[in-house]
Formats: sequence, structure tokens, C-alpha cells
Amino acid sequence: MSPSTASKDAPPPLPEPLRVAVADSHTHLDMQSGTVEEGLAKAASVGVTTVVQVGCDVKGSRWAAETAAAYDNVHAAVALHPNEAPRIVHGDPDGWSRQGARSGGGEAALDEALAEIEALAALGHVKAVGETGLDFFRTGPEGMAAQERSFRAHIEIAKRQGKALVIHDRDAHADVLRVLREEGAPERTVFHCYSGDADMARECAAAGYYMSFAGTVTFKNAAPLREALAVAPLELVLVETDAPYLTPAPYRGRPNAPYLIPLTVRAMAAVRGIDEDAMATALAANTARAFDY
Repeated sequence: MSPSTASKDAPPPLPEPLRVAVADSHTHLDMQSGTVEEGLAKAASVGVTTVVQVGCDVKGSRWAAETAAAYDNVHAAVALHPNEAPRIVHGDPDGWSRQGARSGGGEAALDEALAEIEALAALGHVKAVGETGLDFFRTGPEGMAAQERSFRAHIEIAKRQGKALVIHDRDAHADVLRVLREEGAPERTVFHCYSGDADMARECAAAGYYMSFAGTVTFKNAAPLREALAVAPLELVLVETDAPYLTPAPYRGRPNAPYLIPLTVRAMAAVRGIDEDAMATALAANTARAFDY
């Protein structure tokens, strides 16, 4: 292994701890190296004392619910990721997902998976339905229809179960906002890894939607994201890793984990022109309110 490869795969060092504890509002512990205990201990050592573990398919959602049941400082979100819905309906011959190649089961298979998500969403330690939404990055028209049907069903589940809704929105801002308007959003709705501009942030704020910022807000080319953060009401702002993805600068491209949240919190505080303690205090209160814990 060359030195450059070694450094690219190496976990970034521990950042300076936060003085005010915060929550990672969106992480995937099941996709990170090491044990859950190790990940939580490392995060707690720098002031990240709570995490929301997010499921992307039936199996991952079951794991999220089980993990939240086992650890007081882990809360679960359960859902079929937007890219999972077309795979269930139409199949996945290329094996893009962690489940490998599979054939489609049609609408009935989607209904069956949604019923399982609803059963998990009814559990007390499951605080949210997500991540659901729309992802038009590599989805054709057939896939879009399956995604929208799944998204609408998840909105209904969140409302029936009184849980927060966690939205994945990739290249689909207008359609996500349209579906939320048509269905009527749940009382607590979170745009995970917020990727819109300042105009969209104003629209989300008017609707009372939370905006969760990931390491992307630290990227050099992310000026529109920083502009959005600057205009978002402070009481609607959350922070997340989406780990193992979207590692904040200066470690972009290396493995992400909840312990790196302080880097993003500090970048967010700088954008808002407030000190990091004030930023962390707001983030901690907002996350507890958004996920009702």
C-alpha cells in the first residue's frame, strides 16, 4: 500500500472536543469500521454524546431499531432509501446495493417492505421515518415513479406513528417540496444533508422544516450551502455526519464517523458568526426537539 493510499484510508485524528455536547443527527454506524461501542465512545470523547442511526432498507432499519434498543444514546430512523424502492419493484440486476443483484418483486413487494417499516416505526426507540425522499441522480422515469410512491407512503407512516420524517433529496428539490405540499408534511420534517440554496432554505424555513448540515458545508466549492446556512433560522438547523460519507475538510475523502462532528460545528459557527458554544447549544436543543427525545 502506498503512503498516499494509507493516508486516504486512515481515520482522521480526533478533533479538539466540544465544550457543549451535541448530537449527530444522521449516521450509518453499520457502514463504519470498528464496533458500535468504539464508535460511540470515540464520539463521546469529543462531545458528540447522541447519534441518530438511519436505516436505508428493511435489513438496515431492523438493525437501527435493535441498536437503538440496546444503547440509550442511539435513536433510530427507519425507511427504504429512495434508491431502494425501484430496486424492490423492478429489481437490481447490477447489484448496486449491499444486497447484491436481485430480481424485482413488483408493487406487492414494495407494499410488504413498507408494512415492515411501519411496524418498526411504531417502536418507542424509533424516533423517525427516514431516510426517504427522491434521488434523481441516476434514476430513470420508471424508478422515479416507484420512488415517489414510496416517499408518499413514508410520509403517511410518519404521520400515523407521530414520528419525524427524514428526507433524502438529491437533484430533486422541486419535486420533494411538491410532494410534501401535496401530502401535508408531518409536524417534524428534517432535510438530511441539506443541499439546497438560500432560496430553498427560506422556503423550508417558512414551512418549519429542519435543515441538517453535513461535512459538505466545509467544502471549498460549497458557497451556496454556506449561504443557505447563513439565512436558515438558527432554531431549524441541525448537524450530521452521514458517516461514513461526506467527511469534513480538511479530511475530505477519508472515512467519516460521528467523532468528526466538531469540525462541522466549528465551520457552521464561523458561517453564522457566533461562537462554537452557542452553535452547539442550539444544535443540541434543535436535534432533541426534531426527534422528540
